[in-house]
Amino acid sequence: MKNKRRNHSAQFKAKVALAAAKGEMTIAELASKFEVHPNQVTQWKKRLLESVPDTFSRSRQGQSEWHR
Repeated sequence: MKNKRRNHSAQFKAKVALAAAKGEMTIAELASKFEVHPNQVTQWKKRLLESVPDTFSRSRQGQSEWHR
């Protein structure tokens, strides 16, 4: 029997990663709540935290509204 892989949206991944970054629940609790493997939660959290510095280091060209 072949396992069926699920494709999660970027929005779902961000939601799970943000919840993990908040630290209000354990990785195991989040994995159970969102029905994903704990390793997946950890990977998404890592990707989120690695991408945050880039958000603040980009050029000022194309500033978003919250910068003004």
